[in-house]
Amino acid sequence: MTPRLTALALALALSSPTVLQAAAPAGVSWQAAAADADIERAFAQAKAEKKPVLLYWGAKWCPPCNQLKATLFNRQDFIEQSRAFVAVNIDGDLPGAQKLGSRFKVRGYPTMILFSPEGSEITRLPGEADAPQVMKVLQLGLAGGRPVKAVLADAKAGKKLAANEWRLLGFYSWETDEQQLVPAAERPGLLTQLAVASQGVDAETTTRLWLKALAASNDGQGVKADAALRERVRAVLADARQSRSQADVLTNEAADIVRALHNEPGAERQALVAEFETALKRLEADVTLSRADRLGALLARVGLARIDQPKTELHPKIAPALQQEVKTHAARADREISDGYERQAVITSAAYLLGQAGLWKDSDELLKASLAKSHSPYYLMSQLGGNAKKQGRNDEALRWYEEAFNKSEGPATRLQWGSSYFSALVELAPLDAAKIEKTAAQLFAEAAKDKGAFYERSARSLQRVGTPRARGGAEGQHQAVLNRLKTQLNGICAKVDSADQQRATCEGLIKAPVKKT
Repeated sequence: MTPRLTALALALALSSPTVLQAAAPAGVSWQAAAADADIERAFAQAKAEKKPVLLYWGAKWCPPCNQLKATLFNRQDFIEQSRAFVAVNIDGDLPGAQKLGSRFKVRGYPTMILFSPEGSEITRLPGEADAPQVMKVLQLGLAGGRPVKAVLADAKAGKKLAANEWRLLGFYSWETDEQQLVPAAERPGLLTQLAVASQGVDAETTTRLWLKALAASNDGQGVKADAALRERVRAVLADARQSRSQADVLTNEAADIVRALHNEPGAERQALVAEFETALKRLEADVTLSRADRLGALLARVGLARIDQPKTELHPKIAPALQQEVKTHAARADREISDGYERQAVITSAAYLLGQAGLWKDSDELLKASLAKSHSPYYLMSQLGGNAKKQGRNDEALRWYEEAFNKSEGPATRLQWGSSYFSALVELAPLDAAKIEKTAAQLFAEAAKDKGAFYERSARSLQRVGTPRARGGAEGQHQAVLNRLKTQLNGICAKVDSADQQRATCEGLIKAPVKKT
């Protein structure tokens, strides 16, 4: 689990730094980066001015990116703090942005990285935390903090760390680490090790590390919960101050934490769910949290209500009172939110929440009514397609996916939305070979015009197009389609720069057809 601006991409002069007016609220002098030269210029400025660099990677349509714009980037303290660093924005649809994404090992939107003036990565900021917490972590990094990789190495070696260094580890954005510090499979074990080592230094950080370790433990596979750990979590849930300080973890990871503590259904699990319910209700009513965060608490309650039901259940057994609360919350958000950034973040989440509560008609109505109010309506259209697909309305789903692709803007965005439409065609209309071929051919043609098409997110979008065709096109009429697409792609790949394995990426999109003997 993002923002893009094609008008900005067209207007961007790569030879000079650009201040982003549309991509972020006024007040912060964001420099647009669309090529290595832009990055080198920003770091040269940082070194000359002895300032760190804050790099923000995002996209126009991304709900959590819009949440950052609505809650962090427009804060007066953030704007004032921005004078102490060089602010760089990589919009995923700018020329060369996906290549920069590959350079900095960023995939998910949003990702925020703080660098030293010399270019060393200090830390990745937790975009999922609420704005005041992000500000605290940012200030830790700005105060001359060591690179998190060095801090982690000392922690693993058993060396003594200052409380602020433990806090840097506790609030590191493990979700956007992209294996810079640790392979994903080893993360639960590492977080457990850190939680144990941090005890006695900073209680809040230790608790956060334990919660993160539990959340990463994959339905009980990872941290082995004991009575002491269960009691620690219950204490957090019972204490208003503690649960508020850990609100982002509790709301985003509630079901995973419960499963890690009690990996089998039963009375103990239900008792913990009830304690979570009390804490989440308190967070939902906390006006110091943003609307999106309060909605997240309600979404966590719905997730816990259906924890022992199949994840694919369309009409889960949920208390009517909770369903009504979901409807009321969504209607209030729709009625009260006028800011475009906040609407993109909250309304899309509210529509998802309605679906999770089994209120599909309400979800559809909210999305349709919000299309004209969204700066990225194609994101909402893809949600409508997903709703229809889940309910078996395949023709309607394909219409929404197609319209979303047609309305999408920006080279990387179009490849992503186009690949989603293509995948839907392959799954829902596998016999419509003509439309499948036309869509794949269009995507390859658009990729040919985009020098960043074979990097990072764009490359993964194109691989989604190549993989289903390779899997499903081995016989009959599909073999002829595959041959024509392969011929088209060969012409494109021949013109792709061989540097950074980009030509190899292109050539690997569709495997050579297997001849029948």
